[in-house]
Amino acid sequence: MWGRGNQQVEQMESKTHWELVHGENYATDVSWYQESPAVSLRLVERAGGPEVRVLDVGCGQSGLAGPLVQRGYRHVTALDISREAIERARQRLGLDADKVEWVEADVLDLEAPEPFDLWHDRAVLHFFLGGPERRRYVESLRRNLVPGGRAIIATFAPDGPQTCSGLPVRRHGADDLSDLLGPDFDLIDAEHEVHRTPWGKPQAFQWTLFQRR
Repeated sequence: MWGRGNQQVEQMESKTHWELVHGENYATDVSWYQESPAVSLRLVERAGGPEVRVLDVGCGQSGLAGPLVQRGYRHVTALDISREAIERARQRLGLDADKVEWVEADVLDLEAPEPFDLWHDRAVLHFFLGGPERRRYVESLRRNLVPGGRAIIATFAPDGPQTCSGLPVRRHGADDLSDLLGPDFDLIDAEHEVHRTPWGKPQAFQWTLFQRR
């Protein structure tokens, strides 16, 4: 079981939006595309070796799952709300796609059969603007991450864009993310990154690494 079956109108609208985005664009056509997910890989490797169970939240057309498999990670799960994103990601990975577990689900309702050692989220949380959505995100994180597990969370930084893919976003600093996650999570590291879109536009990201108590 990967979800709680708690479909709402807002979630259906979100799914429709992302199906269109991924249906109309290849991986290299979107602003968040990276030729190499260097920061993600560095933080994942810092958080644990190839034996850890990794969940990539909002995998999109999967710039991270393939490089992790190539580095010997044996337990990689890639999750996205969009079926189109997952299908395109599988095509991109070719034979390596069978080494990844693919899950089509809304992270807010996620209830994995077994919690993960490492949670990776590059640019999903900042789309959740309201208090209820943000609380559900944190509840999902707690529910699906083992005690002592680590969470890599990246959002647009305070000096980053105010919109992405036609949607408003909520920008965060490291302290904002610590306040959101609460006392159950200790901030281990934080860094500011300027990502360049495929057309050269700078986007400021706030990266954080947390450990669950």
